[in-house]
Amino acid sequence: MFARAIRKLAKPLPRYAFNVQAAPIKTNPNVQPLENVKADLLISNSCVDRLKKISNTPDDFLRVTVEGGGCSGFQYKFDLDSGVQEDDRVFEKDGVKVVVDSISLDYIKGATIDYQEELIRSAFKVVGNPLAEKGCSCGASFAVRLD
Repeated sequence: MFARAIRKLAKPLPRYAFNVQAAPIKTNPNVQPLENVKADLLISNSCVDRLKKISNTPDDFLRVTVEGGGCSGFQYKFDLDSGVQEDDRVFEKDGVKVVVDSISLDYIKGATIDYQEELIRSAFKVVGNPLAEKGCSCGASFAVRLD
């Protein structure tokens, strides 16, 4: 009985026709196509200066690796090392070396390794990574472009 009363009071909803069109895809003209990215790294002058200051021996170099984790999916890791592995790529500038394993290089090729001094911290950073779609505000993690 209650259900019948509700049905009498309920009015049918009007039918609306929607004209749905896909929005045009916006492309950023400053983004470099992935097929044009070379398997190289650039080393900034501030990175060279800092590495010269902190190296204990002439064999020391900066090892850059990419690991899963961080806010955005992947994170950069920096270590002072002295042992080159078989799958490492060595990049050199003004007598200092930056070494990246081949898998990590696939995620940071075309980027610049920099050393930045700020009021609250000083750190090595990967800047201008053409393969990073977005990153966290501290610059330690990033998401990979998939296009």
